[in-house]
Amino acid sequence: MPENSTEVTAAGIARLAGVGRAAVSNWRRRHADFPKPVGGTETSPSFALPEVEQWLRDQGKLAEVPLRERVWQQLAGHPAGAVPALVHTGCALLLLRNSSTAWREITAVSDEAMAGVLSLALDDVLTARFGPAAEPGRAVHAPGRAELLPSVPLLRGAAELAAETGARQTFEFLLGRQLDANPRQYTLTPPGLAELMAALVDTGKQPARTVLDPAAGTGALLCAVGRPTALYAQEAAPDLAALTALRLALHTDPDNSCALAARTGDTLRADAFPQLAADAVLCHPPFNERNWGHDELAYDPRWEYGFPARTESELAWVQHALAHLREGGTAVLLMPPAAASRRSGRRIRADLLRRGALRAVIALPAGAAPPYGIPLHLWVLRKPGSGLRPSPELLLVDTAEPAESPSAGPAAAAPAGGRDRLDWQAVRSAVLDAWQSFEDEDEDEGEGEGEGAGTGTPGRADRTGPGHPLGARPGVSRAVPVIELLDDDVDLAPARHLPPAAAGGPAELIRVRERLTETLGLTGTLTPPAVTLSDPAHWPLTTVGELARAGALQLRTGGSGTGPVPVLTEHDVLGSTAPSGSLPVDGPPEEPVLVEPGDVVVPVLGGGSVARVIDDATAGAALGRNLQLLRPDPAALDPWFLAGFLRGTANNRQASSYASTATRLDARRLQLPRLPLAEQRRYGERFRALAAFEDALRLAGRLGGQLVQGMYDGLTDGTVPPK
Repeated sequence: MPENSTEVTAAGIARLAGVGRAAVSNWRRRHADFPKPVGGTETSPSFALPEVEQWLRDQGKLAEVPLRERVWQQLAGHPAGAVPALVHTGCALLLLRNSSTAWREITAVSDEAMAGVLSLALDDVLTARFGPAAEPGRAVHAPGRAELLPSVPLLRGAAELAAETGARQTFEFLLGRQLDANPRQYTLTPPGLAELMAALVDTGKQPARTVLDPAAGTGALLCAVGRPTALYAQEAAPDLAALTALRLALHTDPDNSCALAARTGDTLRADAFPQLAADAVLCHPPFNERNWGHDELAYDPRWEYGFPARTESELAWVQHALAHLREGGTAVLLMPPAAASRRSGRRIRADLLRRGALRAVIALPAGAAPPYGIPLHLWVLRKPGSGLRPSPELLLVDTAEPAESPSAGPAAAAPAGGRDRLDWQAVRSAVLDAWQSFEDEDEDEGEGEGEGAGTGTPGRADRTGPGHPLGARPGVSRAVPVIELLDDDVDLAPARHLPPAAAGGPAELIRVRERLTETLGLTGTLTPPAVTLSDPAHWPLTTVGELARAGALQLRTGGSGTGPVPVLTEHDVLGSTAPSGSLPVDGPPEEPVLVEPGDVVVPVLGGGSVARVIDDATAGAALGRNLQLLRPDPAALDPWFLAGFLRGTANNRQASSYASTATRLDARRLQLPRLPLAEQRRYGERFRALAAFEDALRLAGRLGGQLVQGMYDGLTDGTVPPK
């Protein structure tokens, strides 16, 4: 095996062969000729990629390694590390895109000769794109011959992949894999959020052409800008700055019509663009930084709105953004929600409002960006100028709580948001509609110089009621007079100023009440009839395990697979709601277990007596974690009979075991009486009727709760009179 050969882990082998990691472990145990580890640790060994490829071919488990997987494994196992290898790859792809002829000439020689010639060619292409190598803080520097030599096989493979998919797409694929493989090392800005932030600075009469990102990260925000003429990026981490610079260079036109400046350095302490006045600033700054330069920067001219406290690093980034805007330019920053209400920042917030610099605060749903557990905010700012009238209002938008329709039935109780299920199209529409209406009204007022301009009392402020475009979304958006916000707290959290409408308003309350009345009537109809008691039955019994061995039913467990299908989760089974989960779209190609009509699904944990019969509406969903599926043979077992007897309390107790923290159900130990199919169906009909009664009670409880809360809200906000 050659020195410095690319290494691959068990997870990488599984990806190459299209199997799960358990299969790789089995191969290692069963096959004496499986390649021996060459590195890694005892618990996570690594193997030589050429040896693994050859073994897979010899075993008939791999006809040919897919090109993209081979390139990724070469990059991930690079002796210098994945990040330097990715930088080398980005440089080579930039040269390939800009001059394919030069690339063909360079690669027509041996690896050693290619490394030397390539180093000189890369220096030329990087200088043309990023300026002279001596430029202070230039993010990317040409690697030398010795650095490039181990990367030559990787670069040849990357060029081959680029011939199929394109240079930019190849780099995006490899960068995406690197980010996915090391999620804790990077703070990412999701694509949907980046597109929304870029759209907010590009909605005016003068679209943003020169854009700065002072905390560029992976470059997602600048990549989302449409038709720029100049992009400026600064990032403190040198490796990340180099990757971002190359990503932006490959993202922009090859004729270099868009000027690009990418610098490495601490933005607040060592601003790389002190004289820049851009059309727009986009920024996802680090949150809760204590060591941001508070002691060194006390007299910095950027603190035009007040010197930020040590705990208010985000307000330092806000003022840095404003300092780099032209008059009338727009900045959009992602902010933690605490920045809108912390007392230590109230004076700066007040000055931003008085001078018209802060235009909007937008609350996003939880899961929009890391940290995913809290609803972050977007701050939209405008650089005040001599010819600009300060806005008398602040736009507040709250998309943090997606509205649920009470008429949506049981599915309405399913979680609507979350990191994997965020409806970015709905969030984008709500935010941009409110922002565009606010901007249009502001321009109209500016042209008319209406009564009360700049006072926040008459004039525009009196048109933010229900008839105003911004008042058309109660609980979602509102233009709030600045004078109302300038109290002791200067609390700008949208949720505090946008109380939700009473269940969608009085009209919606009426619909909820009508549906509740209808559902209560249905529960009366479905109430089980009076029963006559008899002695307990003494049927011959069998177990689910015995039925499975006899072929009368199949047992499956969920929790694995990839693909775009929805997932039936444990929460959905317990709450009788529509499938609300999702599978990963990337990873080893594993087939999920898909539910079919007539299947019976039982939760494994909790010890509760719950069993759900799958109907046509739920069929096709993937079976989620901590669920067991029982698929009865319709010629031997009635599904409703099966589900009904599985829910018996005594049956569940005898089939449950107790761990340290939870009760676990062993479905194989659940018992059923041995009855003819016709008798099973008689029981099944009664069990089906009980399930319908239970669903009606559950829906009535949900509607009743919505009606009660809606009445409270309506009475307290005045939309429901106390008649």
